[in-house]
Amino acid sequence: MPPLRSSTFLVVALLAGCSGPQGAVIAPPDPDPAGPQGVTLSVVTETIPGTEVSLTLVRLPGGQFMMGSPPDEAGREEDEGPQRLITVEPFYIGMHEVLYDAWSIYRTRERDNSMAAPSVDFDPDIVARPSPPYEDPAHGMGTMGHPAVGMTQWAALQFARWLTEKTGNFYRLPTEAEWEYACRAGTTTPFSFGEGTLDAHAWHYGNSDETFHPIGLKAPNPWGLFDMHGNVAEWTLDEYDATFYAQMAANSPWSVPTRLYPRTVRGGAYDDDPAALRCAARLESSASWKRRDPQIPKSMWWNTDSPFVGFRIVRPVAPPSPEEQAQFWAIVLGG
Repeated sequence: MPPLRSSTFLVVALLAGCSGPQGAVIAPPDPDPAGPQGVTLSVVTETIPGTEVSLTLVRLPGGQFMMGSPPDEAGREEDEGPQRLITVEPFYIGMHEVLYDAWSIYRTRERDNSMAAPSVDFDPDIVARPSPPYEDPAHGMGTMGHPAVGMTQWAALQFARWLTEKTGNFYRLPTEAEWEYACRAGTTTPFSFGEGTLDAHAWHYGNSDETFHPIGLKAPNPWGLFDMHGNVAEWTLDEYDATFYAQMAANSPWSVPTRLYPRTVRGGAYDDDPAALRCAARLESSASWKRRDPQIPKSMWWNTDSPFVGFRIVRPVAPPSPEEQAQFWAIVLGG
């Protein structure tokens, strides 16, 4: 994989959208989520062309929040600070983690087709698709209706590029800042549900029977997002840097990848203790997540040992230009 590179201009263009919403607005989730200053959040549905599979996204208003955790928060790790006041631009984010239902269309050429949005020229035969995995990435824990798991961050980004090319709407992974902003949903407590119970909102080691579950069985956060805490952890767009908070920009920060490991994962999973499910908790990816992969070189698509990691997607409110998108894919996918 070629070295990755950084571009300050591109970061701003990709993460700082400011125009109106894209896509058809449908009824908001129940209960109606309220954003900063009481803004009602809208919901959009993106149906994958030529299929009956759709993705539901919540449009979050831009705003400011304190990223990271205070020194006295129970379970806090040193890489969660110092806290910073961060400004995030409006964006859409998946109401749920990406399901196996959608991932399997991308993963398997026979399930994909040439149908795309009317404005898109799409050829399914030139799409980069995952190689056959060494074993079931989900370790037998679930397929349809469950989150897709076991892929690398690179593979999750390849899915986002495929979805972009098929729908004409630009998709990517959330930055750490966007993910935490969405998770907190206007709250400042360790968990987005404040004084509510963890069991009502999350699958974790104490209640999951050591398996992940179908999406949406637990209560959503105040902005209508499900499984932000637990079930499976989620890839973000960032390279993991334990000292990033001390140097991050105040507006739409992104730790642009410069190496393959480590990358940042958020949210905690079904096999984690509660502290790992906090809004501010961070996990760095590891080469050990491929330790049972016998291939030389090891797969760029799959991790044999991380069935606890999936992803959700975001869509900037103002899409970057085609030229900016091409630059972005070159940065995050290495060309």
